[in-house]
Amino acid sequence: MRLRSRLFSVPLSAAVVTVLALTSACGAGGAGAGNASGAAGPARSGGTLTFAVGSYAGCVDPHQVGSNDTIYSLRQIVDSLTDQEPGTGKIVPWLAESWQISADAKTFTFRLRPGVTFSDGTPLNAKAVKDNFDAVPKLGAKASLAIGYLSGYVGTTVVDDLTAAVSFAQPNAQFLQATSTFSLGLVAESAVRKTPDQRCTDGVVGSGPFVLDGYVANQSITLVRRKGYQWGSSLWRKPGEAYLDKVVFTVVPEAGVRTGSLTSGQVDAIGSVGLADESALKAGGNVDLQARANPGVVFNLGLNNARPLLRELSVRQAIQVALNRQEIVDTVYPTGSKPATSILAHTTPYHSDLGTQLTFDPAKAKSLLDAAGWRVGADGVRTKDGTRLSLSVGWFANAATNQPSLELVQQQLKAVGVEITLKELQIAQITQVQQSGDFDALWGNITRADPDILRSTYATTLANTYRLAPGELDTILTGQAATVDPASRQALVSQAQELIVRNAYVIPVVELTTELGVSTRVHDLDFEASSRIQLHDTWKS
Repeated sequence: MRLRSRLFSVPLSAAVVTVLALTSACGAGGAGAGNASGAAGPARSGGTLTFAVGSYAGCVDPHQVGSNDTIYSLRQIVDSLTDQEPGTGKIVPWLAESWQISADAKTFTFRLRPGVTFSDGTPLNAKAVKDNFDAVPKLGAKASLAIGYLSGYVGTTVVDDLTAAVSFAQPNAQFLQATSTFSLGLVAESAVRKTPDQRCTDGVVGSGPFVLDGYVANQSITLVRRKGYQWGSSLWRKPGEAYLDKVVFTVVPEAGVRTGSLTSGQVDAIGSVGLADESALKAGGNVDLQARANPGVVFNLGLNNARPLLRELSVRQAIQVALNRQEIVDTVYPTGSKPATSILAHTTPYHSDLGTQLTFDPAKAKSLLDAAGWRVGADGVRTKDGTRLSLSVGWFANAATNQPSLELVQQQLKAVGVEITLKELQIAQITQVQQSGDFDALWGNITRADPDILRSTYATTLANTYRLAPGELDTILTGQAATVDPASRQALVSQAQELIVRNAYVIPVVELTTELGVSTRVHDLDFEASSRIQLHDTWKS
């Protein structure tokens, strides 16, 4: 591999997933399947798919990447122990043919498919599972998602060549779903032996249907079809190898240029379609729009609760009710998008509808600030004891909707006397910024089809990006992760959402709907359960 690096089970929870059908054509497989193959004739092998994305995460290791634009490509090079059915949330076989969960949910024993190999020819066996899971906790901050999934990890026992028993110090109800994610996709020993930085810059070897062929930082990631691939997910339609010979993900930061490249036929698909792009794409006549609501943590203002201004509950709560979420959705986001009604999207298992606490109420916002002693100055910005109510919001250029959303947020908060300045950051800086704590607020979301994403994001014992103080929320988040009974776990997840929203630790704004523009020449480009893409079944006519 030559890299150019310039620079049968019962699921523990089931998702109810909404698919937003913006095109009447739908393939026979996964959610949001691309153009139906009937009119184009039978599926055929060959060809190159060119997919334009808006950003590059600065890393080509799926264990250390969290931005969708880069996950789209890296998901194709690794397989997972399990997969998750997009429509029901059911966990189904992939590399693991079967599994058993101990009564206390502390031990998960997986029976692997025989004959699986990584693309360097080494076997994917129980030892490989152990090596991967042993290595994850040592990867550091960029692997915060994977590390969170393995919280309390004790070790993996190699029962025999094809049987691995993964053990935890406490019950871990979320782990089975975690094994379906890209963050715990399996990599070869050659990758496990590398340092985290080496894995980011050199890339990794996986067992997936595509192989990383090369990349140019901030420009492109190129994949080629894995020859001899025979162990795809049980959800996929096609047995054996993928159809496409090659996939090129090219970085095109400007939304308008991505749209023009698709309508002119220079690329086959684009990501991060916003409302402003829809009319041009529909007018072209050779493009279908595919959309799916993302589960997980919604787009939010992630407040740094350690900042003096944001330690004040009244300030946080005023910001929360000063936002007109429906206006933001209607102005910026793709057709079918929804305002946030909790910190979790409505497609996430155990979502609670807390919309009444997120209602647009500028009068209440002003009243909260008045009562807290914040007075409106001559320039319209509130002050108290000589301090301006002024906050900086960092955002990353990995979605076309980010800047216009925040410009509306800026206007809406100005109306109640809160000054917002916007600071654009590069997505490759995200881990550094989060770790530093040198921010007032960050704009973003995190996708996962399990409510344990709340623990990964807000438990003070983990990354604690938003500097919450230890307290009741930690106890609840730890408890839900250890609770096997669905009703009991749902009650705890509901309590966690209530605490986050009532205390306005972060400010939920809008649910992410992933919308793609796809050429009518492309068929069966599918969404998986977390609204990322699966390209094994994709083909071109």
